[in-house]
Amino acid sequence: MEYINAFWVGGLICALVQLLMERTKMMPGRIMVLLVVSGVVLSFFGCFDPMQEYAGAGVTVPLLGFGNVLMKGVREALEEQGFLGLFAGGFKAGAIGTSAALIFGYLASLVCRSKMRK
Repeated sequence: MEYINAFWVGGLICALVQLLMERTKMMPGRIMVLLVVSGVVLSFFGCFDPMQEYAGAGVTVPLLGFGNVLMKGVREALEEQGFLGLFAGGFKAGAIGTSAALIFGYLASLVCRSKMRK
């Protein structure tokens, strides 16, 4: 049942994003930022954890999960460092995922050659 819940919730999120891309003039970058900010807001209000409990990877794999990771990092850093944690927490929490994306993207660029479009 976990796989089915992850599939339909993740599919619903992706379908909503696809509708935003097709029906509005929003650029993909802005939609991605909207997903991250939505993850932060859901985490702030305590709605993300129950959603994650129910749908698992269906919620965490889209960029909502990255927003949740940033918010958790900021919360932890605020408790440990006070006001300065507001700035440091997101960087510390998101560093692993961002570093992995950069490293794997670079490795993929070494293996695959892109062709210039005319």
